[in-house]
Amino acid sequence: MESQKKIALINDVTGFGRCSVAVELPLVSALKVQGCVLPTAILSVHTGFPEFYIDDYTNRMTEYIDSWLQNQLTFDGVLTGFIGSKGQIEIIIDFIKKQKQGTSNPLIIVDPVMGDNGQLYASYNKAMCKAMQDLVAHADLIMPNYTEACFLLNHPYGDESLVSHQTLVDMADKLSKQGPQYVVITGLSRGDTIETLVYERGKEPVFISSNRIGGERSGTGDVFAAIVASSLVQGEALEPAVRKAIEFIRKTLYHTVKLDLPHNYGLAFEEFLTELK
Repeated sequence: MESQKKIALINDVTGFGRCSVAVELPLVSALKVQGCVLPTAILSVHTGFPEFYIDDYTNRMTEYIDSWLQNQLTFDGVLTGFIGSKGQIEIIIDFIKKQKQGTSNPLIIVDPVMGDNGQLYASYNKAMCKAMQDLVAHADLIMPNYTEACFLLNHPYGDESLVSHQTLVDMADKLSKQGPQYVVITGLSRGDTIETLVYERGKEPVFISSNRIGGERSGTGDVFAAIVASSLVQGEALEPAVRKAIEFIRKTLYHTVKLDLPHNYGLAFEEFLTELK
């Protein structure tokens, strides 16, 4: 009997700014998948705003998960986003292990939200980086940017506009050997274009190039992750799922630039939701 797919979305809940769960839920729903939220933190606005309220959810995550388990809830996919502490990663790994023991054998997708432009985010330190490496070992697919790939591999960061395709493929291969079968290195800045590497163990790697549109926008990674994760859970192959996400972001970026929205307002994606399939 056919049933609707379910994804556990492990991410922060942000009230304004079009990022994290606020972005993922409508996109997952548009792709006919049920999104089920496990909060890591609750924020009034995301940290790209000058002032924000944040409520760390670490101390409540275990009881929250226990309720899911008591209700015998299982998921077809688990997608992780912003994680605020080493303790949260340990809780998430335990949750993944318990889900793997069930009947659903969920697809584990990790978006390692660690840093950008060669720098870690303020919430990250060596212990967090090591914990994220432990989480990656449990993943089927990881989607780091170049900065995050470097930190996951303890690889020196260089100018990403100059890093060679072969170096990137070698990095993806090393990441795959840590556990995940699939590696997507996202958002590679190449002047007027953005490149994405799609690596599947045992297959020829693929580089997808798209035109740069405007500046950086908050929440773009969450849009990408939600579309790819939902498509995979529905049985789609990785490369077409990535191309779908890139094309959706391209359209929404054009629209967002046309509206002249501030960069921290994220992508104005709402009117394109009905185009997702």
